[in-house]
Amino acid sequence: MEQASLSPPLLTFAVAERLVIAQNRGEQRLTVSLDLGRSTCTVETGADDWNCPLGRFPYPFGLKDRTVYGWSGSAFEPISRFEGGLYKLVPTDWGPPTFEIDGIKMLPTAKVSPFEDARIKVAMIAPRGKRVLDCCGGLGYFAHWCLIGQAAEVRSFEKSEAVLWLRAMNPWSPRADSRLKLRLGNIAKIIAELPAQSFDAILHDPPRFGTAGELYSQAFYDELARVIVRDGLLFHYTGTPNKLTSGRDVQKEVRRRLQKAGFAGEIEGDGILAQRLAPGAVQAATRSPRPRRARR
Repeated sequence: MEQASLSPPLLTFAVAERLVIAQNRGEQRLTVSLDLGRSTCTVETGADDWNCPLGRFPYPFGLKDRTVYGWSGSAFEPISRFEGGLYKLVPTDWGPPTFEIDGIKMLPTAKVSPFEDARIKVAMIAPRGKRVLDCCGGLGYFAHWCLIGQAAEVRSFEKSEAVLWLRAMNPWSPRADSRLKLRLGNIAKIIAELPAQSFDAILHDPPRFGTAGELYSQAFYDELARVIVRDGLLFHYTGTPNKLTSGRDVQKEVRRRLQKAGFAGEIEGDGILAQRLAPGAVQAATRSPRPRRARR
């Protein structure tokens, strides 16, 4: 069910459980987070409802795990939206949420917070003073860390209105900043409109190959090579699909296509870190392919 007018506080099953337990025990106050771990506040509990700086609310019964809930004005409803599939904000043990499309998790959460994971990857392209292309905006974690890292400009594209709605509900997503230019649209189509050598660095975090093959195509990589400056750095998230079950080595395929487009790249964790080469330098790079990182 689409909910277009949800607002804070944001609840998870764990927070709801704490509120109900406090009510049952007759506790008058407790400290919880009502914004997915970004901050905490004191809640006053009563017999029939609970009160916080955002207002007075009924006790939340029947909430499910792996779901974030927002206030509709009369009840707590899941922060989810249908757009050819079910898009849903999903809590994590780390605080910052991920999101799912039809139950498929879009961001890494097993070993590190998706927020921290984005920080590590953004650091690879050293954003300070750079014009950064953020191909698939998602919840905006890449853009956030580019702004924190003092990027001169971040141009971000997201093709799903549902994802942008989730992003607007997520307290960990970046808010208004004059350096961030966020646009609804499919980068696979829009990239041809972007001027040559208009970016100093690129972040590319596409959906999996099976659902967005155009973002792994040779034609798209050729366009990435066209819009980035010489020596510019690219981080391309690929994930680490099981070669035995998938029957293909996606990282190896991506690296080969990037090289054909004019990049030298190496596997870095669950992605490829690559550097745009000068024309004619590709063959030399095959003998020493590790990209040179820019100074921070």
